[in-house]
Parts: sequence; C-alpha cells; structure tokens
Amino acid sequence: MMGAAVERLTGLVSDEHRFEIPASELRATQIEAMNERFQERKDSIKLLSHRAKEAGISEVRSMDDMVPLLFPHTAYKSYPEGWLMDEKWDRMTKWLGTVSSHPITDVDLTNVADVDDWIGRLQARGYFISCSSGTTGKSAMLIASQKDMDWSKIDTVNVFSWGSGVKPAQDRLIVGCAPVASVPKNITIGEAQKAAFANPDWGRINYPVPPITVGSLTKMVVMRKAIADGTARPGDIADFEKTSKERQEVVDAAIGITAEALVANREKKLMISGLWSGLYAVAKAVRELGYSAKDFDPDNCIYVGGGLKRAQLPPDYQEFVHETFNIPEGRHFQNYSMQELNSGMPKCRDGGRYHVPPWIVPFILNKDGDALLPHSGEGEIEGRAAFFDLSLDGRWGGVITGDKISLDYRPCACGAKGPSIRDNIARYADLEGDDKIGCAGTVDAYVRGVA
Repeated sequence: MMGAAVERLTGLVSDEHRFEIPASELRATQIEAMNERFQERKDSIKLLSHRAKEAGISEVRSMDDMVPLLFPHTAYKSYPEGWLMDEKWDRMTKWLGTVSSHPITDVDLTNVADVDDWIGRLQARGYFISCSSGTTGKSAMLIASQKDMDWSKIDTVNVFSWGSGVKPAQDRLIVGCAPVASVPKNITIGEAQKAAFANPDWGRINYPVPPITVGSLTKMVVMRKAIADGTARPGDIADFEKTSKERQEVVDAAIGITAEALVANREKKLMISGLWSGLYAVAKAVRELGYSAKDFDPDNCIYVGGGLKRAQLPPDYQEFVHETFNIPEGRHFQNYSMQELNSGMPKCRDGGRYHVPPWIVPFILNKDGDALLPHSGEGEIEGRAAFFDLSLDGRWGGVITGDKISLDYRPCACGAKGPSIRDNIARYADLEGDDKIGCAGTVDAYVRGVA
C-alpha cells in the first residue's frame, strides 16, 4: 500500500512542472511521506527495525528524526565476503532479507552454479538484484521489486526528455560508447530508452564488448586479492593474465568498431551514450577517420553517465566530443544518481545544476553522516549528501552517500524553483583517501549477526 503523501509526491513523476516547487512548499508533505514509508516498513525491514529501536524513534516528525534511520551506502555490501567467495547462497539470501522490504521466499537454491545463476533465480521470483561494479572491493547488492523496475522505465525517459529537450519520438539511432553492467536496472533502463527514443527500424548499436556480469567482476576481484596476498597459484595467474589481455584487446577494438558504425550512420539522428572516457576515445577515432561535426546530423544528442571516473582527459574533452558529433547547445544530458536510488536528478540546460524531484528528499549531513547540518532552508549548504527516495518499494529509501555536494535552495537560472545541486560533486574517498560513515560499523555488525 502507498500512503497519501507518498502518492501525492510520486504522482508528479510525469508533471512537466515538477522541478518548479520550492523546497519550503514540499517539506511538510515530504516529512509526512517519509513517516508513511517508515510506518509501512519498520516491521518488515529488519535493519530499519533495529535502527529505529536503537534511536528510540517510533514516528518521523522532522528531518532530524529521519537521520538515524538512513542506511549508510555500505549497508548493501555488509555481507561477509567469504559467503560470496565460498558460494554460501543460503546465507547470502538470508543477508538480503535483512535489507529487503518484502520477505524472500520460494527461491530454489539447489545446485546454484555461480553468483550470476543466484541472481537469475532471485529474479525469477521477482527479486531484482542490481550491483555496483565492485572493481576495487565488494559489490553492493541492491534488491528491488517489480514496482521499482516499472518506475525506472518511466523515470529514465522523463529525466532525459526534461534535461535534453528531446521528445520520445522514436526517431533516433541509439549508439552505446561504453560497456554497461548487465544487471536488471541497467537492462530495464536501456529497454525503456530504446522503446521511447529509438527508431524501431534502426534499433540500437551496443558497444561491442562481452556483457559485464556480477560473476565476471567477482572473479576479477577474487584473483586480484589472491595475487596481492600471495595465495594465487601460478596457473591461475597465467589464466587471469591471458583473460585480461584478451579482454583488453576486445575493448581496444571496440573503439574503432564503434567509430566506424557512427560514421556509417552519420546521416541519421543519433542518441549517443557513454562515460566521458569512452566518448572521448570514440570521438578521437572518428576524427582520425576524417569526420567531424559537419558530417553529422545537427540535432544529435548525448547521454553522459557519471563523471570522469578518475579518467585523465584533456581540458577541452567535452567540447571535443560535442564538436565531433555535432551536439547542439542543450542536447547534452547529464544525470546525477546512483545505484542506491531509484530516480534521477537531471542537469538543466541553462543553470548547469542537477534538479531534485519532489519525491527525493535531500539531506546535508556532517562528514560523519550522523547529524543534519543546521540550515535555514535558504541559499546554499555544503556537506555529505543523503537522500530519501520515496519511489523505492523493494528496499528502504533512505541512504547516506559517499558524496560531498552543494545543495542550493535558490531559484535556478533555468527558472526551476525547487532544490538543486551544483556541478561540483566530489567523493570523500577521493578528497581524503578514505571515507568513514559513523554508523557503518554498527550496521555491519548487526546485519552479520542477523544473517
């Protein structure tokens, strides 16, 4: 069941004026909606019940009341690593149950082949697991419901259309310029974008690399750790190096293949997507083939996912990409979001800020993530970002992130009066080399004890 306040806010998902409501006019309804979600979930999500009892909270009456109920983003990787490496699928499933809104039942765990098979069996029962990349450590395992998948289909089309001005007219060729993790949310978003924006006769050109699965990432992490601690066998190291070399060759070849595909389809209206590093590499290859803006359709658009991801690019990398593919002013789309959320915050075309929709409640916390920074609700405030996504159904909507952001309550140059986030987002781990959220240790200890 959805509460009345939750329904009022999430019901704005397709309202073209949704970013024009000032935070002061939203606050009372948002607090009421967060309390509705809390009352609905406090007995079904074990970790939430534990956090509420620890904090002595039985009702959410203010923003401050919600802070101790927010989960650190690390909660979704709080499973003992050995369970994943040793394929303890019964324990991994029980762990998921501590952060799930709905009981996990009737999942066949007989003779599970690997983590990808486990995720597939959960999906067959309506539990959709999306994961962070985990290339530098454990993958975060984020459970979602069919309602969440349905929401993602709507939200991804709406945020892109609002942020880029591109209408879902099914008149473009979609070209991917980056490998994408093969997880349910990404697949769902890709299908929705294709249905809305792609010409049915043209479809989509995917980046020509093997799909990135959780299983393939897990194997890579396990081997890197084994090599680092000296437990890897020579034969395993040789196999790993051979596989890594072969994959790198495929990735390198994909740049040229994609560049040639873009040139071959240059007369079509294009929707190009990827990370800046991949977009720049493909644009450079297109230039080397002798093509640039003059050769491409003047109404092309671009969907950029994430930031630089530590890639080292020239200062003019954005202009270089835009000028290569003839991207006009306003057709460049960026979105601020994360796997922990179910909704996007699109960057506007005039003010260069990321706009927060009414159903996402932003919090600015201190560095430790255990207290709301005092603020009048006017002007700008900087600190650790936390959010409550009221659209989430399969897990708790409140998360403390690893990001440092500047939240602005003033009207944006684009005309929107709702809260927005400046384009200076940074990760605490990059700023200080480490990132510790105060409550993370106690959350990890509780989850491990229950599971």
